[in-house]
Amino acid sequence: MSDVVELAGVSLVRGGKTLLDEVDWQVKEGERWVVMGPNGAGKTTLLQIAGARIHPTTGMAGILDEVMGAVDVFELRPRIGLASAALAAQIPGHETVLDVVMTASYGTTGRWREQYEKQDERRAFRLLDQWGMSVFMNRSFASLSEGERKRVQIARALMSDPELLLLDEPAAGLDLAGREDLIRRLSELARDPEAPVVVLVTHHVEEVPPGFTHALLMREGAIVAAGPVGDVLTKEHLEDAFGLDLKVTCDAGRYSAVAAGS
Repeated sequence: MSDVVELAGVSLVRGGKTLLDEVDWQVKEGERWVVMGPNGAGKTTLLQIAGARIHPTTGMAGILDEVMGAVDVFELRPRIGLASAALAAQIPGHETVLDVVMTASYGTTGRWREQYEKQDERRAFRLLDQWGMSVFMNRSFASLSEGERKRVQIARALMSDPELLLLDEPAAGLDLAGREDLIRRLSELARDPEAPVVVLVTHHVEEVPPGFTHALLMREGAIVAAGPVGDVLTKEHLEDAFGLDLKVTCDAGRYSAVAAGS
């Protein structure tokens, strides 16, 4: 299997603060990764580098057989699907759900004068249907619930048929029903052999979808542990990452963690 993402000695410094510190990480074809750690651990920064949104200060970042700094990122980015709160904030609230997804064909947020083919419209509709949102296709993005917006964002991220799918805290802000629906759909995506490589960022082990194969734990910009999900999401590694005594359980692929003694 070839590396979809290969980071070697990657560091990122902003305003004198080290956000990533000598990170080595490889993501291969067919893998589904979850990235976890406390606030400020560097998770979103890591995703921004993997998504060709920012360059590292030092080290080598290889993405889809290209090297950051030696490739036109505007040619690389369409090969990467991204769903994040920052990107969602750029979507005009009046935009219809169908157009929110379809505009990803041009890498834009907000439909202007560009022309779309029928095949673009059909693909956008199929993706919305896959994520349970086709009945909302003519609704405005602003009128949706938080859970509905999350599903539309993932459909949008898949519109360009990416080779790499990056999801930054897709369950953040969801109620229990919305979270469980999203986890079920992400689990189905993870088990689809035709799906792209997936990297999902979360704070909570309860949000790890069954079927994800690997995990990366971070703390203060550095890697605590990385590898097969069962080897990484252990009591010892999670305690190292979060700095807290924990009780960790796993039942049918669903993880739970609470403070020891709770």
